[in-house]
Amino acid sequence: MKPTVRIAGREIGPGLPVYVVAELSANHLGDFGRALRLVEEAHRAGADAVKLQTYTADTLTLDSDRPCFRITGGSAWDGRTLHDLYSEAAMPWEWQPRLKRAAEDLGMALFSTPFDASAVDFLETMQVPAYKVASFELVDLPLLGRVAATGKPVVLSTGMATAQEINEAVAALAAAAGEELILLQCTSAYPAAAETMNLRTLPDLAARFAVPVGLSDHSMDEAVAVAAVALGACFLEKHLTLSRAEPGADSHFSLEPDELRRTVEAVRLAERALGEVRYGPQPHEAVSLAHRRSLFVVRDVARGEVLSTDDVRSVRPADGLAPKHLPAVLGRRAARDLSRGTPLSWDDVEGGAP
Repeated sequence: MKPTVRIAGREIGPGLPVYVVAELSANHLGDFGRALRLVEEAHRAGADAVKLQTYTADTLTLDSDRPCFRITGGSAWDGRTLHDLYSEAAMPWEWQPRLKRAAEDLGMALFSTPFDASAVDFLETMQVPAYKVASFELVDLPLLGRVAATGKPVVLSTGMATAQEINEAVAALAAAAGEELILLQCTSAYPAAAETMNLRTLPDLAARFAVPVGLSDHSMDEAVAVAAVALGACFLEKHLTLSRAEPGADSHFSLEPDELRRTVEAVRLAERALGEVRYGPQPHEAVSLAHRRSLFVVRDVARGEVLSTDDVRSVRPADGLAPKHLPAVLGRRAARDLSRGTPLSWDDVEGGAP
């Protein structure tokens, strides 16, 4: 695997600007015009790319009312069958090339999450620059092999996955000649509470697999994204909706455009704040350097007097000798008359510098 990944000409990896992706998911609400507006809002918010999901209800699940196909457990979708939910949420495939062109016209990349081989085949006709694999599909090793065989970069969410399952997924990608991989820390809850994010996993993922890492973020707080960047996230994916008041399947855990914009701004500020490994004064600190502490004469002293702590102290500003020289000054005699407020130099001390 490579230490950096390139999507549509943009290099992604440690020390590079975070790649921000707006996920449209089901927030199109079956309206192409709304989907197009979401692409435009993603651009206005500062996203680098837009992501879609490519599936049909029939390729993702079975049209069955058996208990195992019905959603339970306290989610926003409880009581619905999987087929019913995915029928509502699926984006028509014929929209996707048009949305890709719209995104590219705005200077953004567009790629998608395929959920079966037919979706990969379709997305290849669109010439998408990368593939995202959802957390739920991480265990579908044949699908991972099919995606990797395209030779495109793969972004893999790791929600719910054990370390062994991630190992198996990465091995499946490598076996199919996948060379560019981004692993995303993810909590597969919708929305995900900040305390469930376990962001300290990010540097561990990076160390284990030597690939760029990022966050598939279902939380609602921009602080989570900022913390992820501080821990090494190179990639950030957030769901985008026009309004959480809309009745979409995914709107309740998606950001509105202004929220996404604020998150992107916070991420960019965090990037600038991280800077580089650096010691020593920076140009911006020149004024402050002048106000460091140094040794000053704090009362009038006659030539030949022995200097004591009553005569010399460490105070601001920095015009005198460095405070570390105080022990070498005390007990020695003044080389000349010294007035209160004189910055002490070695010329003021008999014998000069030791």
